[in-house]
Amino acid sequence: MPIPRVAIVGRPNVGKSSLMNMLARAKVSIVDPTPGVTRDRVSAIVLLEHPDARGPVRPIEFVDTGGFGVYTAEGERYDDVGEDLAQLTGSIESQIAAAVRDADLVLFAVDAQAGVTPQDEEIARLLREQRLGRPTANAPRGARDANARRVPVRVVATKVDGPRWETHALEMSALGFDEPLMVSAKNNYMRRDLFDALYFLVPHTQDENTPAPHADMKFAIIGKRNAGKSTLVNTLAGEPRMIVSEIAGTTRDAVDVRFEMDGKVLVAIDTAGLRKKKSFAGPVEWYAFDRLKLSVDRADVVLLLIDATTPVSQVDQQVAMLAQKAFKPTIIVVNKWDLAEGKVGPKGKKIGVDDYEQYLRREMKGLWYAPISFISGETGRNVRETIDLAIEMHQQASLRVTTGKLNRMVGAIVERNGPPSKIGAHAKLYYVAQTGVNPPTIVMVVNKPELFTANYQRFLLNRFREELPFTEVPIRLVIRGKRREEAEADRAQKATPVVDPFGSEDPFEISEPGIELPVEGEGVELSHAPAASVEENDSPAEPMDLGDDADAYFDDQDEPNDSEVEDSSEGGDAADDASKDSSDAAPDEIEDDPFVIEPGQGPAAHPPRSRPAPRRPDQSTPTPRRESTQTGTRGKPARPARPSAPKSAASKPGAGRDNAKPAASKSIARPKRDGKSPPKPMNSGKKSGKLSESKGGSKRASKSPRSASKNKSKSRR
Repeated sequence: MPIPRVAIVGRPNVGKSSLMNMLARAKVSIVDPTPGVTRDRVSAIVLLEHPDARGPVRPIEFVDTGGFGVYTAEGERYDDVGEDLAQLTGSIESQIAAAVRDADLVLFAVDAQAGVTPQDEEIARLLREQRLGRPTANAPRGARDANARRVPVRVVATKVDGPRWETHALEMSALGFDEPLMVSAKNNYMRRDLFDALYFLVPHTQDENTPAPHADMKFAIIGKRNAGKSTLVNTLAGEPRMIVSEIAGTTRDAVDVRFEMDGKVLVAIDTAGLRKKKSFAGPVEWYAFDRLKLSVDRADVVLLLIDATTPVSQVDQQVAMLAQKAFKPTIIVVNKWDLAEGKVGPKGKKIGVDDYEQYLRREMKGLWYAPISFISGETGRNVRETIDLAIEMHQQASLRVTTGKLNRMVGAIVERNGPPSKIGAHAKLYYVAQTGVNPPTIVMVVNKPELFTANYQRFLLNRFREELPFTEVPIRLVIRGKRREEAEADRAQKATPVVDPFGSEDPFEISEPGIELPVEGEGVELSHAPAASVEENDSPAEPMDLGDDADAYFDDQDEPNDSEVEDSSEGGDAADDASKDSSDAAPDEIEDDPFVIEPGQGPAAHPPRSRPAPRRPDQSTPTPRRESTQTGTRGKPARPARPSAPKSAASKPGAGRDNAKPAASKSIARPKRDGKSPPKPMNSGKKSGKLSESKGGSKRASKSPRSASKNKSKSRR
C-alpha cells in the first residue's frame, strides 16, 4: 500500500521549511528569510513512533511546498541578472496544488507571532473550498478539479517559542480547522506533542507488518545550470515533478524523486545547477551548493550532465571533480544530443558520437575510465539504457575480491615493477586486502609507505582495472605501514627469550637487560641476591640460593672440581672428613672472595652443589655484560658475516587483459582498450630481485668463551 503523505502549505516566511527540517530530523529544505527560496516539492520519509511505544513505527512522507503568492513582495521579483521571477508563480502554485491533491493530510502553517493575516485568510478559504492553486499551468487561477477528493486540514501555529505565545496560537481556531497544533522549530518547544498528534491524525493506509520503503539505488544528477537536469527527472518520473523553466537557477533544493523501473525502486536526486563561486548572488546559492555536495555523498551513482549545445566549461570540470573526490561511480551523460548531432564541427565535418567522445576524453581527463552516454532528456532517447548502465555500475562497485587473489596479483606486480627507491630502501609488501565496497577499497600494508608515490599508485590502479572487475568504477587505494601493535609483536618475537636467574628454572637465561652472570674467578657483588640458606634436604631442582662460595656456580666444565666430591653435611666436621679422604689435600683457595665472613660469625652452611647445565648451541645472544669490579680475560666477539642479497633479472611486464565490456547501446561509449597498449609501467627496464636487509638492522653479539679460573688449586701432597 502507498505511504501516507502530509503536505505543508502556507504563505511565505511562516516557517514551513523549518518545520520540515524538524520533522525530518535533517537539513532537507533550505531555510532563509528571503521569500521564494522553496519552489519545488521537497519530500522526506519520516518514521513516527507510537506515543506509548505500544504500536508499530509508521513511515510517513512529508512534503514541503513553496509559499503561496510569494512574488507579491517588493524587491524580490527580479533576480541578479534581471529575469522576472513572476513567471514562476504559476509553476509554483501548480506544485502546491499537486501536493494538496496527493496528500492524506494538509498542515496549514501560520505564524503565531505575526497573527492571522489577510493572506492567511485567503489560503484558508481556498483550502476549505479545495481550490488552492491551479491544477495545471494553463488553467485559470482558482479553478476546481472535479475529481479531486476532500483532504483534511489542520492548522499548525509555528514560532510558539514559549508559554506566553500559546494564547496567540489559540486565536488560529477562528480559521475553522479545529484547535491548532503548536510547535517551535527553533527551540523544539512542544515538539513531542506534535509528533504524538500526527501519529493519530494521519490515516492508517498501510499495513502494520509492511516494512519501511527502501531504495535499490540512488543516483544524483549534477551539472551546471540549464543542463536539463529537471527535464530528465520529469521524464523518469512520468509527470511534471520538477519546475522546468528557461530561467537559470530555478532549482535550489536537492529533491528526491522516487519511481519504479523493472520492479526496482529507484530514487533520482535532482540538484541545483552550479556556476562559478564568484558569481554567487547570495547565501541561498551557497546553501544550494552545500546540498549538492551532500547529494553526491549519499548517492550510489552520479550522472554528470553535459550540455551538448555548449562547450565544456570550467564549471563542468569542477562538478566532475566533486564526483571524483567522493569516489562515486560516474556516468558522463551528454544531454540534448538531438540538437547537437549532425552539426558541422570546427574541422568542417559533421559531429558524431566518436568525435564527441574524443573531445570529452581530452576535457575530462580525471574521468577517463567513466562511460559516456548520449541522451535526450526531453524526448526520452536512450534514457532507459542509461539507467540500466547506472544499475550495472552500482553492482560492479559492490563486488568483492578474495584476499588470496589480491595478494598474488599485487605481489607479482611489485616483484616485477616495484616502486623506485630514492632513499636507499626497497619496498616490501606484507599484506593486501579489500576492506570495503562502494567504493571498492583496497588496503596495502608495506614497510615504507613513502616509496609508493602518487605516480606509482596510478600505475597500480591501472593494473587493478585490468585484472579486477572494477573497470569503470573508482578504486580507493590505501597504503600504510605496520601499526604499532603489529610492530611491537614483531619485535617481541625477534627478541631474545630470557628468564630471571633469581627465580626461574633455568639460571642461564636472563630476562632483565643489563644483568649478566659473572665469569668464573671474578668477584661481582650481587646486592639483590637472597641470603637465605638452603636446608640439607632441599632438591637441586628448586630455585638456587646464592651461598658464600662463588665457585659453586661457575665450575669448569672440562676439569672436575674438588667441590663435587664434597658432601652436604653441616658445620666444620664435614670439612675435616673431606680433608682426611683426600689424603690431607689442601682445599681450594679463592682470592678476593666478595662473600667475606665478618669476625665472630660462624661459617654458613654450603648449599648442595650441582653441575650447571651446558649452554645450548642455539641459545639466543645474551644481553651486553655489565663491567665487573675486577678485570678478567674476555673472549673477543666474532664479526658476523654480511648477508648478501641474491640478484635476479627483472622480467618485463606483460600486457594486461582487455576487460572492457561492450557498450549497452550505440549511444553509450565506454573506455576503449582494443589496439591500444597499456600504460607504460613505471620502473620498466630496471632490475628487481629479492629484497635485501636494510643497513640499519641490529647485529647479533657473538658468544664469548668463558675464561679459565684465575687461580689454580695448590699441589697435592
